[in-house]
Amino acid sequence: MASVGRNVLGPLLFLNLVMYFIVLGFASWCLNRFINGQTYHPSFGGNGATMFFLTFSILAAVLGIVSKFMGANHLRFWRSDSLASAGATSVIAWAVTALAMGLACKQIHIGGHRGWRLKMVEAFIIILTFTQLLCLLLTHAGLYNSRYGPGYRDTDYGVGGGATGDPMHKGGPVGGTRV
Repeated sequence: MASVGRNVLGPLLFLNLVMYFIVLGFASWCLNRFINGQTYHPSFGGNGATMFFLTFSILAAVLGIVSKFMGANHLRFWRSDSLASAGATSVIAWAVTALAMGLACKQIHIGGHRGWRLKMVEAFIIILTFTQLLCLLLTHAGLYNSRYGPGYRDTDYGVGGGATGDPMHKGGPVGGTRV
C-alpha cells in the first residue's frame, strides 16, 4: 500500500500544485476586480457570496501550495517525522478548500451573472476538494506499512547504527571520571 501511495502521490502533488497556482491567480484577479467595483466586466460578474468565496479561495490556494511543498518533502524522505508536517498542512489545506467548495456551491445556487473566470475558480475549487482529499489519504499511506510506520527510523539518519547507540562512544567503556 505504501509503495502504491508513494508512486501515485508525486504526480498528484504536482497536479494539485499547478491547480492551486491557477486558482490563486484567477481568484486574485477576480478579487481585485470586485474590490475596485468593476463587477460589470463581462468575464467577472458575481453575487452576494462572491466576496466570501474569493477570500476563502485565495486562502485555500495559499495553504494548498504550502501543503504541496511539505508533501514533496515527505515524498522525498518518507519517514514519520516528515509525515507530521505534511499531514498537518494537508489536513488544514483540505479543510479550507472544503469550506471554499461550500461557498462555491452557495454561489452557484444563488445564480446570477458569473463570468468565465469565476466559473473556472468555482470548478477548480470543487475539483481540488476531492483531489486534495485523495492526496491527504495517499500522504498517510505509509502508516499502513510496517517498514514506513510511525516507529520507522532509517539507520543512516540520526542516532542508531552503533552497538551502544551512543554516537560519541562507539567502542567499549570509556575510562576516566564523569563531571
